Amino acid sequence: MYANKVKKVVAVHDLSGVGRVSLTVVIPILSSMGFQVCPLPTAVLSSHTQYPEFSFLDLTDEMPKIISEWKKLEVQFDAFYTGYLGSPRQIHIVSDFIDDFRRPDGLVVVDPVLGDNGRLYANFHESMIDEMKHLITKADVVTPNLTELFYLLGIPYKEMNTDEELKAYLRQLSDCGPEVVIITSVPVRDDKHKTSVYAYNRNGNRYWKVTCPYLPAHYPGTGDTFTSVITGALLQGDSLPIALDRATQFILQGIRATFGYEYDNREGIQLEKVLHNLDMPIQICSYEFI
Repeated sequence: MYANKVKKVVAVHDLSGVGRVSLTVVIPILSSMGFQVCPLPTAVLSSHTQYPEFSFLDLTDEMPKIISEWKKLEVQFDAFYTGYLGSPRQIHIVSDFIDDFRRPDGLVVVDPVLGDNGRLYANFHESMIDEMKHLITKADVVTPNLTELFYLLGIPYKEMNTDEELKAYLRQLSDCGPEVVIITSVPVRDDKHKTSVYAYNRNGNRYWKVTCPYLPAHYPGTGDTFTSVITGALLQGDSLPIALDRATQFILQGIRATFGYEYDNREGIQLEKVLHNLDMPIQICSYEFI
C-alpha cells in the first residue's frame, strides 16, 4: 500500500446538468480538498427538480451493475457519502453496497434527504422514512436538517426548540447508530436574521453549536455543499467543531459572493468564486460548546 495514496470517496448522488447541486458540487469540493471522488449516480437530470420542467433518467437498475464491476476490480473506498436517494429500492442497494465494501477504518456519511419546512419532499412516502432509518444505523456521520431529524425520530415537527431539547434529539438519533449527528437549518429563537447548526459527538459526549447570519435568499445545493465540506474536513483530520466552522463559513462565503448579483437563484451559489477558500485556514472560530 502506498503511504501517500489519495483517498477515494464514493459519492452516491444524482447528476443535474443545470443547477449546482449533488454531484456538480460534491465532486469539485472534495477534489479541491485532495480526494478522488468516485461517483455512483442515482439519476441523470437536465436540471434539478426546483425547475418547472426537467428530463429524468432513473439509474436504479444500473447501480448494481456498476457496483458489481467495482467488485471485480477490487476497488477499495476510504469513505462513502450518500445524498438524495429517489426510492426505497435505491436506499436498499446503497445499504447492501456499504455492507459489502466497507472496511474497518472507512467513513460513512449519510445526508438523509427526506424533506424540508416540516414536510416530506414530493413523491416521498412513509416507506422512504423507514428505509432511511435503517440506512443511518450504518452511518458514522448523519446531517439531517430539522425536518428530517423529526422524521427520523418519528416525532411531530416543531420549528422552535431549546438547546436542551435539541441536545436530547441529537443524543436520541445518535443512539440509533451514528457517532456524529449534525442538525442543519435550525432557526434561532427571537432572531430571524440568524440560523444555527447543532452537532453531537458520542465519542467524548460533546455538543457543539455554530450560529451564523441568515441571508434572505434560497439557493439549491447548499445542503450538499455543507455536507461535502464536512466530509472532506473530517477526512483531512479536522475535529468536529473545526469541520462545522469550515462548512458554515464556506456556505456563508458562497452566499455572500452570489447574493449581490442579479441572478437566477435556482442555479445555486457561485461555487467557482469561493472554491479556493477551502485551502485557507479558519479565520474566526465561531463554534460554541453547549
